[in-house]
Amino acid sequence: DMVNWTDHGSPLSYKDFSWASGDAWAGQCIYRNGKFYFYVPMKLKVGGKAIGVAVATDPTGPFKDPLGHPLVGNDGSWGDINPTVFIDDDGQAYLYWGNPYLRYVKLNEDMISCSGDVVEVPLTAESFGVRSKDDRATQYEEGPWLYKRNDLYYMLFAAGPIPEHIAYSTAPSATGPWTFRGVIMPTQATSAFTNHPGVCEYKGNWYFFYHNAALPGGGGFHRSVCVEQFEYNEDGTIPTIKMTKEGAPQIGHLNPYDTVQAETICWASGVKTERSSEGGMNVCNIENGDYIKVKGVDFSKGASSFEARVASGSEGGTIEIRLGGPKGTLAGTCAVPGTGGWQTWKTVTCTVNGAAGIHDLFFVFTGDSGLLINFNWWKFHPVK
Repeated sequence: DMVNWTDHGSPLSYKDFSWASGDAWAGQCIYRNGKFYFYVPMKLKVGGKAIGVAVATDPTGPFKDPLGHPLVGNDGSWGDINPTVFIDDDGQAYLYWGNPYLRYVKLNEDMISCSGDVVEVPLTAESFGVRSKDDRATQYEEGPWLYKRNDLYYMLFAAGPIPEHIAYSTAPSATGPWTFRGVIMPTQATSAFTNHPGVCEYKGNWYFFYHNAALPGGGGFHRSVCVEQFEYNEDGTIPTIKMTKEGAPQIGHLNPYDTVQAETICWASGVKTERSSEGGMNVCNIENGDYIKVKGVDFSKGASSFEARVASGSEGGTIEIRLGGPKGTLAGTCAVPGTGGWQTWKTVTCTVNGAAGIHDLFFVFTGDSGLLINFNWWKFHPVK
């Protein structure tokens, strides 16, 4: 629904690549023929950067390195970073990457081998814009993102100088020639050291992903992912997009009568997530006063009861079910006892009153000092 996001943990680590030693930077994942292909730049054990590929049958993993060596870049260069991958209508796949250069190579249908030589794209002012400082010839910095809409190919990129903004170019084919079209997202008050773009169409809407330093504790290297909904101009150009705190609007409403993972969250305060012994993730690090917000929950005619899958290695605590805010209407109170361990799970229930219609739902956790409970999933039951 674009507002309540489910945390699936980290699907891949640089440790899954025998040849890598760290620094897994901006990557991109794509689906083809029943598999997901995740292209990631990492630091080589022998020095420099290179791009590897990992494969899975599910986007949450586990991903495996089928090659045992980099797909591209193994010459000690530090510029082989930030891959973008794209499959054209004719089935031909392309991999673009690079800083300070922009390179591409065609991929074979297996998506783990290259077809032909690596091509370096000419970085001209006409293709990628004039830079406001003379440290480089054009605005192109890094973080390319390639996609197609109608008959036009779009190349978005992180643009310089630092701090980065987002600009883009278009072309009649996936290999150019590229024409600079302007700035999409200028540098703003909450900008971070970098800003990388991503664009996709979902449920009939277009979305622009980026990152900034707007969350509490944010900074140049502590960045938060953001998304805005946008519409193209009539001529296919992309409008200027501003950073907002609101983000994209919600699509539909969440059904509380389905089993919902506790790590499905619009906003949270204090809590963290971890791997669960029952599979997937659970919410943890819960202390007194922490809370989770789930936006736009449709209780319809009303809920009569609530159940939650919980665990506690302490004396437990309480889940307050509130509507509208962390101090909003109290619809129920669910007591959670100690279960003998942080992964010793138990289902608890409580009655619910006054939860009907559409509300923002808040789970507020209360109890003594220290860690209280772990929270795996929840479900409401409707009035009969």
